[in-house]
Amino acid sequence: MLKSILRLLVCLVFFFGGIGHFLLAEDFAGIVPPILPWPLLIVWLTGVLELLFVIGILLPAQRRVAGKLAAVYCLLVLPANIYQALSDIPIFGGPVASELLWLRIPLQFVLIAAILWSTNDNSETLIQAPNGDV
Repeated sequence: MLKSILRLLVCLVFFFGGIGHFLLAEDFAGIVPPILPWPLLIVWLTGVLELLFVIGILLPAQRRVAGKLAAVYCLLVLPANIYQALSDIPIFGGPVASELLWLRIPLQFVLIAAILWSTNDNSETLIQAPNGDV
């Protein structure tokens, strides 16, 4: 039951994030590190990915793979969060408290843990001890 609730919350995060990548594309493009080309295209593509993660997580046959891919994705977008915190880039029409920008970075790892745990099949564990005990 807890996994289902957490999985739903993860889906909501990705759903609203994915939609936001289209509705607020210019804002999201502002936090793409300048070393990367075509920030707007990156924002649109990551928006599509986030919506695909929702679908994959909701489909039991695809859930584990979608969860693993979503976790990797969260690691890959981490540089944008770090860049925003280092550069104190405003988003969504105004400045964001520096503390919130920095808090978002460790919360990314909490999100990754939530994704991996909630999308893992109940019959298997994420970490298996050598003797089979968990």
